[in-house]
Amino acid sequence: MNLHSVSWVRQELVLPSARPTGQNGPLKWIRKNLFDGWLSTLLTVASMTALGWLAMAVAPWLGNSIWKANSLTECRQLLNGAPGACWAVIRDRWPQLLFGFYPAQLYWRPVLAFALLFAALAPGLFRFLPSHALWFSAAYPGIACWLIWGGSPWFPIAAYIGFAVAAALFASTARISRGLGVSIASLGAALWWIYAAQPFSSGANSVFPIALEAVPSREIGGFLLSIIIGVTGIAMSLPLGILLALGRRSSLPLIQMLSVVFIEFIRGVPLITLLFTASLLLNYFLPPGTNFDLVLRVVIMVTLFASAYMAEVIRGGLAGLPRGQYEAAEALGLDYWKAQRLIILSQALKISIPGIVNTFIGLFKDTTLVMFIGLLDPIALAAAIRANTEWQGIYWELFIFIAAVFFIFCLGMSRYSMYLERRLKTDHR
Repeated sequence: MNLHSVSWVRQELVLPSARPTGQNGPLKWIRKNLFDGWLSTLLTVASMTALGWLAMAVAPWLGNSIWKANSLTECRQLLNGAPGACWAVIRDRWPQLLFGFYPAQLYWRPVLAFALLFAALAPGLFRFLPSHALWFSAAYPGIACWLIWGGSPWFPIAAYIGFAVAAALFASTARISRGLGVSIASLGAALWWIYAAQPFSSGANSVFPIALEAVPSREIGGFLLSIIIGVTGIAMSLPLGILLALGRRSSLPLIQMLSVVFIEFIRGVPLITLLFTASLLLNYFLPPGTNFDLVLRVVIMVTLFASAYMAEVIRGGLAGLPRGQYEAAEALGLDYWKAQRLIILSQALKISIPGIVNTFIGLFKDTTLVMFIGLLDPIALAAAIRANTEWQGIYWELFIFIAAVFFIFCLGMSRYSMYLERRLKTDHR
């Protein structure tokens, strides 16, 4: 037999065969997912019955909606006794729900701050943008504060100079000791903010009289207030949570003890208690005559509360790494901070993405608790609108609208976290 005439290796690929007739199509999917056994069939029938009953109950109310009316009485007259939703309250009061009592002629300022928020978040959320765009992300908090509250731009500039002072002091003393450098940098920044920032701002105002009309915090409300507290708490709780998680796993007894005490105390106290502390008790510990803005106090307490939970989420990610990753960092000769930045935290944060985003979503929803200390969040404004004689008695429409807006924000964070997990391949496959 001629060996050259025998084909030992196939020269072309075999075309894929079609699936068997009974293994594809919508009927197969329905049978597999909805009627796979008696229990699945029972649950499917019960769920479809409940959904059908809910649709039959809600559809007439939604289908007979009124969008143009000046009061609830006018809505009821137009409905003529039939069931129907009065969405005219949203049309009439949507600026109040979005901005609270912010001056109407200045709406462009929070709108601009909200638009710039996406520009500030984009470099950190999407990798196709250049890294030097992060400079705008770092400058955004001062710009947003100046746009929303107004006043002189030199106060946020003086705040940024405090961070520059801290960086310069740390760079000059870190060669001696990193711990000493951190202490001196923190002390220098604190002294600048307490004693030098105000005179600097006053002197700069006389030279560069650039100022926007000031808006007091009591006029800020609605979703604007929720976004301010939520975004600030989210942005600040992540780095604080990382430091607390590292502190809890530290080999230095004092740092470990302080981190554990802080985390366990914050996690053991309800958020509403911390908010009341920020509202009523914090001023007693400040010098007489100190004007500490209530929104700032709430932001600080919300950030501390979220950072304690964030620390435990990140600690779980750190504990999930195999010991070999730590040994590999030691074998490469990396110091503690380089090992954490290049090897340990980069993997731990990927593992912790679901828990981190879950904490972010819970934090954003918890911003509604500020209504109990007198801040005008969307829920508090809904109560104020319902107390008005024109809309007294309105109920479902306001809360459905508020719930829908919160759902959109939370769904956006959830979907982005799923995209981030797919991009970073957190399952290590």
